[in-house]
Amino acid sequence: MIRTVTILGSTGSIGTSTLDVIRAHRDRYRIHALVANRSVEALREQCVEFVPSVAVLCDRTAAELLADQLQADGCPTRVMSGVEAVCAVAAEADVVMAAIVGGAGLAATMAAAKAGRRVLLANKESLVMAGQVFMQAVRQHGATLLPIDSEHNAIFQSLANGSASHAQGVRRIWLTASGGPLLRRPLDSFDAISPDEACAHPNWEMGRKISVDSATMMNKGLELIEACWLFETSPERIEILIHPQSIVHSMVEYQDGSVLAQLGNPDMRTPIAHGLAWPERIDSGVPALDLAQQGQLAFEAIEPDRFPCLALARSVAAAPQSMAIALNAANEVAVQGFLDELIRFTGIPLVIEQVLTQTPQEEANTIEAILAIDGEARRRATELVQKFSI
Repeated sequence: MIRTVTILGSTGSIGTSTLDVIRAHRDRYRIHALVANRSVEALREQCVEFVPSVAVLCDRTAAELLADQLQADGCPTRVMSGVEAVCAVAAEADVVMAAIVGGAGLAATMAAAKAGRRVLLANKESLVMAGQVFMQAVRQHGATLLPIDSEHNAIFQSLANGSASHAQGVRRIWLTASGGPLLRRPLDSFDAISPDEACAHPNWEMGRKISVDSATMMNKGLELIEACWLFETSPERIEILIHPQSIVHSMVEYQDGSVLAQLGNPDMRTPIAHGLAWPERIDSGVPALDLAQQGQLAFEAIEPDRFPCLALARSVAAAPQSMAIALNAANEVAVQGFLDELIRFTGIPLVIEQVLTQTPQEEANTIEAILAIDGEARRRATELVQKFSI
C-alpha cells in the first residue's frame, strides 16, 4: 500500500532529507503536500519533481508567485497559503513529517495529531510548549507519534519502541551531545563569537537557528524536556553526556547494568527512514557505519560554565508548563537577535534568564493559554534584546 506523506517544512534540512529517502522509495510513498514559509524557488523545484497534490506557503505573496511559476511549468500542484491551509494539509495525509522550526510548527503538528495521523516529530518545540495538551491529543485521537530527532529516535529504539515508565528496569536515559562548534573554544572569547562561527557545526548540516541551539546546548535542554513527555519519565532520570563524534545517538541504562545504545553515522536520513517505515526497515541511503575506520568513541562530562542555557532548561523541566513555554519563546527571540547581530552570543542566556524570572509559574492546559504565555514571553524577550543590543 502506498502511503501519502505531507512534509511541514519541506525546504529545510529535515524536509530535504525526507524527500531524499522518499525519492528512493517511490513505490511506498507519495507526496500529498509540501509546506514551506516563503522559499519559492526551492519549493518550486520540489513540486516539479514530486508533483504533490498541494503546495502551501505561509506567505501569500510568495504563494501567488509559486502558483504562476508552476502553471508555467505545467505542474498540476494546487497552491494554497496561510496557517489555516498548513493545518488543513497536516490533517489529510497518512504520514506527517513535522519539521517546521520553532513554535510556528505547533498548530500544524497539533492538527496532524488530532486527525489521528502518523506524526514524525522533528519539531521538538511542540512538546516543549504544549507537552500535556499535545500528548493528550495523541492519545485521544489515536495518532501514532514517532520521534525523529536523532537522540529521541535512538532512545525509542533502545527502549524496544516503548516508554521508560512501561519498559521494565530502566534506571536512566542518556542523551548524547556533540558539544557543537564551541566545545574547545576558550570561555573568555565567547563575547566575540560570530553567527557564522556558532553555526559551523562539525558533524551535522542544520539550519542556522538549530545550529546556534547546538552551540549553546539549548537544543539538548529542549530535548531533555521533550524526552520527559515522549518517554513518560522525570528529568532526574535523564543525563546528558558529551560525545564529539555523534556516532552514539543516545543510550538507555537498565537496572541490571545493561546499557543499550543506537549507533549510526550522523545523518538524519537514518531516523527519518525509521519513522517512515516503522515497524519495518528500509534503506535510508546512509553509508554503513565503519567502526574500524572510526577508531575511537569518546565521552566526557558537561562543563556547566560553557553551557548556561542547558542549566536554564533543566531548571524548568519539572516546573509548571509556563516556564518551558517562556524558555522556548525567549530562546527563539534571543537566537534571532544574535543571528541578526543585535546581541552577543553571551547575551542569549541573559535574555532567557530574565524572561524566566518575569514569567508567572502556572499550568497551561489549552492552546489559547499556551499562545498567550508564548506571546508575552516573546514581547519581554524582544525588549531585552534591545536592552542588551551591541
